[in-house]
Amino acid sequence: MVGPGDANANADTAAARAWAASGAMWLTGHADGPPLAPPWAVVPALAATADELRRLSALVGAEVTVDVGELLTGRAALLGLTRQGRTSANGTCRLLPTTDGWVAINLARPSDVEALPALVERPVGDDPWATLSRAAARLATADLVERGVLLGMPVAALPDEPPRYPHGHRHLPDPGTGAAAPRDAGSLLVVDLSSMWAGPVCAWLLGRVGMRVVKVESTARPDGARRGHPGFFGWLHAGHESVALDLRTPAGRDRLARLVGRADVVIEASRPRALAQLGIDAEAVVAGRPGRTWVSITGHGRHGDAAQRVAFGDDAAVAAGLVARDDAGDPVFCADAIADPITGLHAAVAALTSVVGGGGHLLDVAMVDAVDATLTTPAATDLPPGTPVARPRPPRAAGTAHEVPELGAHTDAVLAELGIPAPC
Repeated sequence: MVGPGDANANADTAAARAWAASGAMWLTGHADGPPLAPPWAVVPALAATADELRRLSALVGAEVTVDVGELLTGRAALLGLTRQGRTSANGTCRLLPTTDGWVAINLARPSDVEALPALVERPVGDDPWATLSRAAARLATADLVERGVLLGMPVAALPDEPPRYPHGHRHLPDPGTGAAAPRDAGSLLVVDLSSMWAGPVCAWLLGRVGMRVVKVESTARPDGARRGHPGFFGWLHAGHESVALDLRTPAGRDRLARLVGRADVVIEASRPRALAQLGIDAEAVVAGRPGRTWVSITGHGRHGDAAQRVAFGDDAAVAAGLVARDDAGDPVFCADAIADPITGLHAAVAALTSVVGGGGHLLDVAMVDAVDATLTTPAATDLPPGTPVARPRPPRAAGTAHEVPELGAHTDAVLAELGIPAPC
């Protein structure tokens, strides 16, 4: 017989068990130490979000189920990543102590490395991380973050407590405010302007519901994920159509605007000023036709100073407070760029909520808010002795070579079908 004390102990460890079974625990902790769990019921919260996706998807198309463990760890399994403590699993981001706290700094792009001398106000030697660590140790957290933000770097402070939707908004729309009745998923065109991970997860899930997904890339700057593991790109893009446009030219930007104008759902992960440079106003696009849904994925939000901030999956998770703690009580990264798959799942739920409600929404899905929405229930971090810790597992749906579109493979056919003329 199970007594009340045993039941409470089981409830207390259920979240840690789920984290261990997902494969995310294998990716969390120091390389030479045990795998760790965060003090939040992350996997149960994501399972509840996935259940909402399943319910909504059944209303408009195919019922979609999500394996949360596969979603969180599929990329790591494909790339052979493992836990590295205060270095992210992919190696680009680090948690550094400051005079009064911790910051996550991500050197994900060449431009981030180039900005380092201005950030630390001195030359950077052969080991940029050593220089950066010394600089962080003599600066206050707020000062370092302020400098990084001004330089356009992905940098975030670890808060003492989760920020609880810091921008004053949730990304789920009111499903009753749509201007038109929901349509069958098979009739809906999704134009995906995003890249890498969070946006493509949203597009992948909408495609599984039955929507037609057209991925749009710049010929000059295609999705960087194309240069990575083909199984990862194939997982998220198999079965989609590929349109490539030269967005440096007026003709290319005109065709992009026309294509966006034909979309029922638009997914993008750009700062608002980047869209403006392409001549696209998301608010105007949504207002231009009843029933359209626009999914805007940002690091910290679309409005105010937050709209200028850059974020990637690891630093965004830290900004929301999602870390585990080692024996010394110091933070370590959780899983692999975990804010990306979390945000992609939340973005898909928000998009489906809009579609079911008739559309007419511009959805502001900030990565830090999506992670924060997952940190609702405190949880134990210790596992009962003997509890297995699963390794990351590759996605079962990774596309094969013939299913993954080559860059621009469908440009002419898609634009002709949609009545978008070729440039003169």
